[in-house]
Amino acid sequence: MLNEGDLAPDVTLETPDGGRLPLSAMRGGTLVLFFYPKDDTSGCTAEALDFSSLKAAFEMEGAHILGVSKGTSKGKSKFIDKHGLKVALATDSDDSVCEAFGTWTEKSMYGRKYMGIDRSTFLIDGEGRIARAWRKVKVPGHAEEVLAAARALKGSQEPHAG
Repeated sequence: MLNEGDLAPDVTLETPDGGRLPLSAMRGGTLVLFFYPKDDTSGCTAEALDFSSLKAAFEMEGAHILGVSKGTSKGKSKFIDKHGLKVALATDSDDSVCEAFGTWTEKSMYGRKYMGIDRSTFLIDGEGRIARAWRKVKVPGHAEEVLAAARALKGSQEPHAG
């Protein structure tokens, strides 16, 4: 299990255009990496819309937002287009990214056990370290809480006059 202060794993994600994005390529700025269970479901859509609506505010704090789930690149593109999402999404087709971040877990619904993504968010600083981690996320108010943490992180990294 990854903890605050740990170096984020340098995994490679698949982008909707079929490209590959190593997480290390995002270093130098703050990254909000949110894991969600499935494209175009009610909770996941609400979460992606919440982050999309706050994208400009995150950018003012020097933070980029990237959502990750299973599925296909084509499915991600449809999800983005259908809801006018402004955040970047990536695919974890082989579970390696979810496993590296500890978000691929056993779940239970109606007594049936299955493997799935535990809704989680990681705030990663410019050096690639996990500044904050949220697990078992409840969507309402979550994007705002992450934005507040990104503001605090930026404030702690700025040089102070003295």
